[in-house]
Amino acid sequence: MKKLIVVACLATTVSLTAGTAMADSIKGRVGVTGKIGVLIPADNKSDFYTNKTDAGFIGGGGFIYGIDDHFAAELDVTRSSFGSETGDFGVTNVSLGGQYRFALTQHQLVPYLGAGLDILVSDYDPNDGQSRNVDTTVGVHGSAGIDYFLQRNLALTAEAKLVVAPDTSITDQSGAHRGDFDPTSFSSTAGIRFFFN
Repeated sequence: MKKLIVVACLATTVSLTAGTAMADSIKGRVGVTGKIGVLIPADNKSDFYTNKTDAGFIGGGGFIYGIDDHFAAELDVTRSSFGSETGDFGVTNVSLGGQYRFALTQHQLVPYLGAGLDILVSDYDPNDGQSRNVDTTVGVHGSAGIDYFLQRNLALTAEAKLVVAPDTSITDQSGAHRGDFDPTSFSSTAGIRFFFN
């Protein structure tokens, strides 16, 4: 029995070592990412006074494609929700961007920097039950993260991301301006990447 356990451990070690030999390069490979985390939103002006916001949750996923050994393109869709003094906000972020991936001597670890364009679709549910609309806006993001490859096709990932966007208008059902929403935020997420090839 002890020999069987030793052989199993040895086989696992060899397979993980073989799997990480090329983990630092995703050239020509397509992957899918799932992630969850915490979001810190900017404060806003609702009904013309400062509306302090709380930290919220963010989750989502997307696709990544390795252009070459260092550059990758990515498409992410995330949904965040957070409370404020006057009600709850939600933001759906469609993010198009790229990464520059660093090659380290430790092939399992791959740090990266990213940047791109964000389409932010927001909604607002006030505590008083009134209906409010929030205009869609466009912003930009910068990110920094790291992938830790468990195997050639499977990696754990962690990322910090700053989204900056201009204020957008909050209106009531009649179209009257009721305040401004600032979709700027900072998020920290953790997740998993799986590469198909």
